[in-house]
Amino acid sequence: MNHSVTKPYQRRDFLKRRESSFWIWAEVLLLTILLANVTAAQAGGGHLVFGDFKVTEAKNGEPTPQVFNVVLYSRFGSVVARQSITNHGRFQFYNVSNGEYDIVVEVESQEVARTHIVLTSSLRSDFRYDISLEWRETGASKRPASVSAEDLYNRVQPNKGSYEKAEEAFESKKYDKAISLFQQIVANDPVDFQAWSELGTVYLTEKKTKEAESAYMRALEARPKFFLALMNLGKLRLATGNVNGAIQLLADAVTVKPNSADANYFLGDAYLQIKKGSKAVGYLNAAATLGRADAHLLLAALYDAAKLKDRAAAEYQQFLQERPDYPERKKLDKYIAENGKQ
Repeated sequence: MNHSVTKPYQRRDFLKRRESSFWIWAEVLLLTILLANVTAAQAGGGHLVFGDFKVTEAKNGEPTPQVFNVVLYSRFGSVVARQSITNHGRFQFYNVSNGEYDIVVEVESQEVARTHIVLTSSLRSDFRYDISLEWRETGASKRPASVSAEDLYNRVQPNKGSYEKAEEAFESKKYDKAISLFQQIVANDPVDFQAWSELGTVYLTEKKTKEAESAYMRALEARPKFFLALMNLGKLRLATGNVNGAIQLLADAVTVKPNSADANYFLGDAYLQIKKGSKAVGYLNAAATLGRADAHLLLAALYDAAKLKDRAAAEYQQFLQERPDYPERKKLDKYIAENGKQ
């Protein structure tokens, strides 16, 4: 699956598995103090986020999936909204607040496309993000390339049916039902690491942090190198102030998937929080290279604090090249003009 997402535009003047599901208020806890004046969101909300969805059929005749899921994630991975959609349809998310989000396209619970968006308007506005994908041969498995063996668990009945029902309940925001079903699954099969991880995700959505941490730990007991649980538990610990505990998990996540932009980004952020900038730089540079534009902001703040303002300006400049619609662009442009190399 190769994809291209058109540049967004605003009227009035989408896209990994639930790799990191967190409640919205946890975002505040994770904001680095160094970036307080750069990344603060403006007040406002009630926006409509929508777009037309189109998938071009494969030239080799490979059948295109009939149903896609479009998911709106908050900056730190909380599922804000989810919608099933067919080709040539339109997705719509209502009452979205100002802030940073990812629009993710999933096929059979696997991510196939993602785009980062920023909403900022003091008045209710409509934001349009059209998505255009091209379906291509993905190999003999006919599965998206992101699928890996560690993500698969061969469960049998009745757990197989219960798992599907639990996922449906979660997506329908019937969290008590989802928790009950996942609990039944792990009671029948204590080594079902996926079910433990999903149980932790539902607990997080319900803001039950102790229960979530326990569930993620059970997932890692069953599969120590399970990337999703490593990431989720690492970010949970970051959000609750256990930075050293988070670093150990996120370092393991980077070892499992060195090319994960998110794993590198959050590990770098964690090192910044304990004032180990020299360790943070390498991971943040990797995250930026792998597509996390906001890693440039953390690097810029780090260089600014070290009075390396020309290097900070260069990071801001790279960030703006990738995110030209950034709401605080004027502030960054001013910093670049005053401190960049002439």
